[in-house]
Amino acid sequence: MNLIKVTMKIISLFMLLLLTSVFGYSQAPISKGQLQINAGLGFSGWGVPIYGGVDYGVHPDITIGGELSFRRYNESYFRHDYKHNIIGIVAKGNYHFNSLLKIPNNFDLYGGANLGFYIWNTSDSDYNGSGASELGLGIQIGGRYYFNDKIGINLEFGGASTVSGGKIGVSFIL
Repeated sequence: MNLIKVTMKIISLFMLLLLTSVFGYSQAPISKGQLQINAGLGFSGWGVPIYGGVDYGVHPDITIGGELSFRRYNESYFRHDYKHNIIGIVAKGNYHFNSLLKIPNNFDLYGGANLGFYIWNTSDSDYNGSGASELGLGIQIGGRYYFNDKIGINLEFGGASTVSGGKIGVSFIL
């Protein structure tokens, strides 16, 4: 329970900082041709994913990218314990609202869509629950706060037909 309270406080503080910045003026922090690396932890109903990904600026307000994630969780189903591993391979596209909303460049507010393939591996071939490998289509909304012109923290919420939840991590602009 303590972890949930701390996470909610961090999320609340981050969103407050993001919303108070709406009245500044600047360009998006990821320029056309720039590459950004992201990594961190997620939260979902199916374990705690570890993720890593990249974003590439194709337009001053648009990025495309990819992401890999891995999560492991246990489930009891009909008095039998199952161990699940899920690998996610996701392609993403985001629109960054900084120019439109005149947000300072140390903040980044974005939203977009994703298409992913999730590979489920279960410890027992007799498992009859949900968990087959499948394609997932989803949306996300997120934000970043940059401590300087290279390093920041990120928070993202999203949902897909296969996996939903959110993530928090670090971002590095190359």
